[in-house]
Amino acid sequence: MTTDVHSLREFKMPDVGEGLTEAEILTWYVKPGDTVTDGQVVCEVETAKAAVELPIPFTGVVEALHFPAGATVDVGTSIIAVAVAGAAPAPAAAPAAAPAPAPAAEPEPERREVLVGYGPRTGSAQRRARRTNGAGAAVAAPAPAPVAAPVATPAPVAAPAPAVAEGERPLAKPPVRKLAKDLGIDLRTVVPTGPNGVITREDVHAAANTAAEAVVEPVAAPATPAAPVAEPVAVALPVPTAAGDVRVPVKGVRKATAQAMVASAFTAPHVTEFVQVDVTRTMKLVRKLKESGELGAGVRVSPLLLVAKALLTAVKRHPEINASWDEAAQEIVIRGAVNLGIAAATPRGLIVPNIKDAGSRTLPQLAVALGDLVETARQGKTSPADMSGGSITITNVGVFGVDTGTPILNPGEAAILAFGAVRELPWVHKGKVVPRQVTTLALSFDHRLVDGELGSKVLADTAAVLEHPKRLITWG
Repeated sequence: MTTDVHSLREFKMPDVGEGLTEAEILTWYVKPGDTVTDGQVVCEVETAKAAVELPIPFTGVVEALHFPAGATVDVGTSIIAVAVAGAAPAPAAAPAAAPAPAPAAEPEPERREVLVGYGPRTGSAQRRARRTNGAGAAVAAPAPAPVAAPVATPAPVAAPAPAVAEGERPLAKPPVRKLAKDLGIDLRTVVPTGPNGVITREDVHAAANTAAEAVVEPVAAPATPAAPVAEPVAVALPVPTAAGDVRVPVKGVRKATAQAMVASAFTAPHVTEFVQVDVTRTMKLVRKLKESGELGAGVRVSPLLLVAKALLTAVKRHPEINASWDEAAQEIVIRGAVNLGIAAATPRGLIVPNIKDAGSRTLPQLAVALGDLVETARQGKTSPADMSGGSITITNVGVFGVDTGTPILNPGEAAILAFGAVRELPWVHKGKVVPRQVTTLALSFDHRLVDGELGSKVLADTAAVLEHPKRLITWG
């Protein structure tokens, strides 16, 4: 005989790290009375650095949502209450003490609640078994029964064995998760080949090809109706005043950006230098790489990729530019790795995610990393970790038709390069005035640790590579 027991568990706003202490709830994906499963996304929140989805670490029935969408909540504050069910065997020694906290409480130390959707785990402690019905296959989807996975769920018998331990969450970046969802691939069945067990795009495509070969043309069976899902609660838009003015609260990414720009502008003495450069050869190389597909199938090639590689080449020749100012120690810290930031304008404001150790990457690797970074930022899923530790940044103002600007340094960095619009202009080439593709580069740097000579050399070398891309080889 078994006795069902229930306990009320509170899910608290996770520790966001990176010095952040609060987050705004953007959207709830569940409502009181809904059943949630371990790993299911229950809400989306926005910190000062990113918007991320929060998965709940246990299974049960939602009892209450403590805050509405639009509320700003301190880290450590309970945001949702869930009634957790468990079973205690009759022959147990002490049935009276059976709120069954042991199996439910043990996962707490092994998973640190973080805002990026999954967190570090320690050891391989046993967990409560996860249900394996069709609705539970989509771990990262906001709804318990996603519609976008018709291939992975209808044939559980032919599904490949899970590539991760039961209860473990596969490691993959948001663009890779979206790709898997679009292709109907359960990430738990994908064998990872990336570093530290991370699933890559190639892994998902390989799994999709395998599944396509094994799947027989399905009969048009009626789709199982999905369980009712709570509609996302929209945050009320600002209401114009009688005079027609609109007052928009400054919070989240916008607030963090404003504070960072003010701190940078009034802390680091900025110097900006400019150079016009003939990028005709670089633009030809971009077209050839696009047409040939040499960098890999599906890899996006853009002028920004070549600008990034040119800047990295210049930094390699002048590593002193890859530095930061330590005010407390009164030291200049020359960094070992170049974490290349890419300024990205999003609906929530400006963010600057960075590519870790970009200087050590080949051109194909840099292209893939840049594509992932842009796609993740576009989806609003950039994690706080991806926006910390940057050392030098590129801002592509040319996409807005702007020739150049005087960019403000990202706090803690020594330099930022503005890449302007590429225009066809009259240019002296081989002794004749002919139309050439020309752009303007602007480099702002912190004059406390970068003098005029160093800044000029870095800018001149970046321009030289873009004028003659073969220098990527001779200077590489």
